[in-house]
Amino acid sequence: MKKALLFIPLAALALITLFSGSYPIDGYERTGIDRLAYLQKIVRDSIKYTRIPAGAYLSIDDIKLRLTSKADSAIAYMQEDPEFQKKIGGLFYGLDQSYSISVLDMTDTTNLKYAARNETRGYQPGSVGKLAILIAMFDQLEKLCPDDWGARVNLLKYKRVKGGPFAVYDHHTIPIYDIENDKLTKRQARESDVFSLYEWIDHMVAVSNNGAASVVYREALLLKVFGEKYFDLTDEEAMQWFKDTDRSEVTRLANEVVNEPLREMGITEDEWRLGGFFTNGGERYVGRMGGSIGSPKGLMKFLINLEQGKAIDSLSSLEMKRIMYQTERRIRYAYSHDLDSAAVYFKSGSFYKCDQSKGACGDYAGNVFNYMNSVIIVEHPGDGPKYIVCLMTNVLRKNSASDHMYLAGRIDKAIREERETATATGQ
Repeated sequence: MKKALLFIPLAALALITLFSGSYPIDGYERTGIDRLAYLQKIVRDSIKYTRIPAGAYLSIDDIKLRLTSKADSAIAYMQEDPEFQKKIGGLFYGLDQSYSISVLDMTDTTNLKYAARNETRGYQPGSVGKLAILIAMFDQLEKLCPDDWGARVNLLKYKRVKGGPFAVYDHHTIPIYDIENDKLTKRQARESDVFSLYEWIDHMVAVSNNGAASVVYREALLLKVFGEKYFDLTDEEAMQWFKDTDRSEVTRLANEVVNEPLREMGITEDEWRLGGFFTNGGERYVGRMGGSIGSPKGLMKFLINLEQGKAIDSLSSLEMKRIMYQTERRIRYAYSHDLDSAAVYFKSGSFYKCDQSKGACGDYAGNVFNYMNSVIIVEHPGDGPKYIVCLMTNVLRKNSASDHMYLAGRIDKAIREERETATATGQ
């Protein structure tokens, strides 16, 4: 796809080759994400920064896929190990059916161990559903440039799009770093905002901005519709297409773009699907279809595919894992200090509803429903544990962030003990 390279400066092409192996904080040159330039400056100038723990400072080259030697479908590795199942199941003793989880210990890739509890139960995924948008974007990039990874990266870095009505409204703020004046501010996304695809993706994943999610979803849809014409597509032409196209057709295409890649990974409609956009601005142009649902089983299938290099393809899988690497403030499950030294690849989501007639209720403590979900890959340094957890809860009238955090510590301890036992017995 030579056209993708026409507007790329030669110096930038050299950087893409240099940094093609990886990314995180030292990934600014590769991605152009301004937030990373701010963090790079902090590291370079040895400025004290307590917002992120030690495990958030990995270099690009430290991020690897761990299950590339596993060729079978994800479900083949999701068979419960009796002893591991007993240990993980015991952590939920006395808790009701509002807790669902799937856990894969991949410390020893030759001896994977799996445990689950209510893994097929469906939950409203909240912001965890943004991972489906991430997958959709990389799926469309692969379809557009199947044999040219450099063209895909160039498009992500250099294609700049305006948020427009899709970007509003959302209470989550986004970080805006003025490199020239060395000033970081945080504010809500605006219709007038113009960022690269990489930056919109970062806003979607790192700080879970709903407006950014709708913009990335919109761009994945436009990639499907316009194909090669997308390289030169203007914001005005894109919006005109939404205005001129029958809403039902737009809705059908949007649903197809975001859900078909999940089906190709063996994830069923009942295990994980996304039903629509994350902002009212997006829903002005695209309807909802089928509703959104997620389950620990479906999300685990995705993360196994990711580690295998089978989420779209190996380069896309690795890039999505880099994007999920947390170099922003850790919350909920990932907040556990037992994970401070670990690299975490994380997405959290919540969705709740209050009815004052039903009594106590509050933010993240709904009394009609109160979904909180965490999906995470944990990689402790050296020979330490490496594992995947998909935890989904619906505990009414309680902010479950603390539950997720405490469970993170217990699960981490359980996996350490399991590995110590396995080493002692020679298993």
